Amino acid sequence: MLITKVCGCYICNIGIGHTFPCPYWETTTFDSHFKTRTLNSHVQIPIMLMPDDFKAYSKIKVDNHLFNKENMPSHFKFKEYCPLVFRNLRERFSIDDHDFQNSLTHSAPLVSEAQGRSGARFHTSYDKRYVIKTISSEDVAEMHNILKKYHQYIVECHGTTLLPQFLGMYRLTVDGDETYMIITRNVFSHRLSVYKKYDLKGSTVAREASDKEKAKEFPTYKDNDFINDGQKIYIDEESKKTFLDKLRKDVEFLALLKLMDYSLLVGIHDVERAEQEEVESEDNEGEEEGESDGGIIGTPPDSPSNTLDSAKPLSPGDFDPSIDVYAIKSHDNSPRKEVYFMAVIDILQHYDAKKKAAHAAKTVKHGAGAEISTVNPEQYSKRFYDFITTILP
Repeated sequence: MLITKVCGCYICNIGIGHTFPCPYWETTTFDSHFKTRTLNSHVQIPIMLMPDDFKAYSKIKVDNHLFNKENMPSHFKFKEYCPLVFRNLRERFSIDDHDFQNSLTHSAPLVSEAQGRSGARFHTSYDKRYVIKTISSEDVAEMHNILKKYHQYIVECHGTTLLPQFLGMYRLTVDGDETYMIITRNVFSHRLSVYKKYDLKGSTVAREASDKEKAKEFPTYKDNDFINDGQKIYIDEESKKTFLDKLRKDVEFLALLKLMDYSLLVGIHDVERAEQEEVESEDNEGEEEGESDGGIIGTPPDSPSNTLDSAKPLSPGDFDPSIDVYAIKSHDNSPRKEVYFMAVIDILQHYDAKKKAAHAAKTVKHGAGAEISTVNPEQYSKRFYDFITTILP
């Protein structure tokens, strides 16, 4: 198997599901058996990205007839898009490359029951810090269209944003079938459970969860559900000002790029509920230990739960802001002690002829004054921002 060098980028395979590339290894020739490789620490990452870096890619082709097909296909191709750009973005989001690799390769990713538009599938890394989402070839093209301006925006805001933190984009080809994937930081916490989540667009037309969605173990509710639940986001004035300032800048940037149909993903962690569940869980564990002839039920030494939060224990409702970057605590006078996770998601929808046609059709059906989701980017950003301000009392 030959690992080649393409466009000045180095590639390797790292196991996320099947195989993912990484641009920072020695260019090496291997036989049909996989061998251990070490990080090529002397590869120099340029201080300034060049225009060609936003078009570059790395490829790997694997022909491995002796490999166990039940675990990995014997023939596949992998492509990493703009490797130096995404590495630079990870750096600006304060994500260590070694930790990033470990999160994605230490154990198999977790499958999520969530499903995005057009049947997109989701996985999370074993430690729940990163989300792996399948995307369409159109999304890949749109990502290429906005990547340079997105990178510039992240540089200017010093990584302080509610937008998705794009960390890598890939294509896997197996038996002629192509799967495109993008990796982002998880909006939700890797340790605080979210008991309810909402996808908010600032639109009220057909914006409630379906019966099928509500039947899921962890459904995604929508704008009308949020309103009917009487839900509000109770955060202090300083947090509110910081949040809305970031949101305003973010949606202005998205409108500039003619992007629309994005959402604010809101996850709610109930601190008291989590404390009660923890007490009940400990009680149940105590009963099980009492019935097990003195045996100790422990966590395997190399399991995910042991590798997380090893620096210091956190109290209920506390979080590490360097990891849970989208988290905000409720204020002291909130009806419930909660932690909110809020970020803008699904930003790759361009306002093209298809969206204009959808807008015209929905306007005819629901009337010109209806709050439909397919409006032009300037209208969308204003309505979206105005709606979000109403949920922060």
